[in-house]
Amino acid sequence: MHHLYVHVPFCRRRCSYCDFAIAVRKSVPAEEFVRAIAAELAMRFPERPAEALTTVYLGGGTPSLLGAEGIAALMDAVRARVAIAAGAEVTLEANPDDVTVEAVPRWRAGGITRLSIGAQSFQANALAWMHRTHGAEQIAHAFSAARAGRISDLSLDLIFALPSALARDWDHDLEKAIALAPKHLSVYGLTVEERTPLGHWRARGEVEEAPEEHYAREFLRAHARLAEAGYEHYEVSNYARAGARARHNSVYWKRAPYLGVGPSAHSFDGERRSWNAREYAAWSRAVLAGEDPTAGSEVLGAKSAAAERIYLGLRTDAGVAITPNVRSAARPWITQGWAVEREGALRLTSEGWLRLDSIAAHLTAVTSGS
Repeated sequence: MHHLYVHVPFCRRRCSYCDFAIAVRKSVPAEEFVRAIAAELAMRFPERPAEALTTVYLGGGTPSLLGAEGIAALMDAVRARVAIAAGAEVTLEANPDDVTVEAVPRWRAGGITRLSIGAQSFQANALAWMHRTHGAEQIAHAFSAARAGRISDLSLDLIFALPSALARDWDHDLEKAIALAPKHLSVYGLTVEERTPLGHWRARGEVEEAPEEHYAREFLRAHARLAEAGYEHYEVSNYARAGARARHNSVYWKRAPYLGVGPSAHSFDGERRSWNAREYAAWSRAVLAGEDPTAGSEVLGAKSAAAERIYLGLRTDAGVAITPNVRSAARPWITQGWAVEREGALRLTSEGWLRLDSIAAHLTAVTSGS
C-alpha cells in the first residue's frame, strides 16, 4: 500500500447537503481519536512495511478541527507504523476559518504539504443556506495564511447548481476562485440525499432542486471559464494547473490499492474492498478494545470490475482504450460532440461528462456482450 486515507469525522455542524459519516462535537476529542487511529494502524501494519507511502489524505469531516497539535500527533502516529516518502503528497482538508497564520506553519512542520480548502461559495446567503461555518471574507484570508506559512499547493472546493431561489451568481464565484489562483479546484454539483437537512427540506416542499438545464449550464460555464484561465479539466469534477493534479484522488480513479483508516473509511487491495464501522463511537470502541473495526467487504466479479474500469476511465481525461466494439458504440457520441477519439482512447468532452452515467452503462453493455 502506497496510499493512505485517514477519515477524521468531526464537524462543528452538519452542512445542509452533507451525507458523510461525521460526528458533530462542541469539543473535539483529538487525543482519543489519535489513540484510536494509532491502534487501527497497528492492526493494519503489524510489521513496518519496506515501502513508504507516496500519498496521505486527511479527509472528513473537518480534519483541521483537530488543531495544530492534533494534526502533528496524527502524523506522528502514521510515521510510527509506516514511512512517508520524500516528496509525498500529504493533504489536509480544512475549513477556511481554521486556516490561520498560527496553524499553517505547525501543519507544515507536521508533514502537511497540501491543503484542500472547502470554500463552496463566496456569497453570504449561499454559505448560510449550506450551514457553512465561515464567511466569504475568510476564504481569501485562508489563502494568505497558507502561503505565508509556506504551503502553496492549494485546492479550492466549490459547489454549483444551488436552488434558483438563492439567486447565487455562479460567474461571481468562479471569478473569485480564479483570482485566488489555487493550483487545483474541485467543482461539485449539488446532490440531494434523503438523510440530510436538504433532503428533509425537499420532502417538506421547502426547497426545489435546480432543474437539469441549470445544472448543465453551470457545469459547462465552469468548464469554459476555468479552461480559459489555464486549468486542465482532467476529471469530471476536478481542474488543475499543469503538474498539480491530485495524486491521491487519482489513485481511486485508476483502481490502485489504498488503505483507509478511521470511521467509515474504505480500503481496496486491488481485488477486495472493505469498509469500517460508520459511526465514530462504534469504530473507536472497537479499535481501542483491540478489535478489528471492519464492518464489511466485497470482491467484485470480472464483469463488475470491467464496468467499474469503464466508468472510472470515462470520468477522467484518460478515457478508455479503443477496441472495435468501443469504436462502433462511440460513433453517435462523437457525432454529437460528446466524445473524441484521441491517441487510442475514447475520451468524453464536457458535454459528454454531463451524460457520463448513461454513456458508461451503454458502453459496458456493448463491451460485455449483454
